[in-house]
Amino acid sequence: MARDKVFATTTVLVVGDLARSIEFYGRLGFVEPSTWADPPSFAMMNRDGFDLMLSCGTPRPNHDAWAMHLRVADLAAEEEALRAAGVAIDRGPTTTPYAMYEIEVVDPDGHRICFGQDIERRPEDRGR
Repeated sequence: MARDKVFATTTVLVVGDLARSIEFYGRLGFVEPSTWADPPSFAMMNRDGFDLMLSCGTPRPNHDAWAMHLRVADLAAEEEALRAAGVAIDRGPTTTPYAMYEIEVVDPDGHRICFGQDIERRPEDRGR
């Protein structure tokens, strides 16, 4: 049986303070926060057509594992923008064995976010 194509994926992070997380992810370039409930307990933000969901609860970070990996076209420009926004770089830049340059940041709840740039552009990225 054939399946329809998956056309998107959305990261969902459990956060302890929704307003604080909206502010932090705004500094990572996510915009247009929409919130639900009264008081707000859920938010959705967007960057370049990719959604991020934030849900209030008891955060359970993945320790040293990434909660989210964002592939960008220009890691140096991303790092500069993060630093300008007051976001501390926790690790990197590093060159990985899987042919990427990467930096990592940690959100206020301990979720590790990795930004990566392919050393060589992937064929599927032509035109982006």
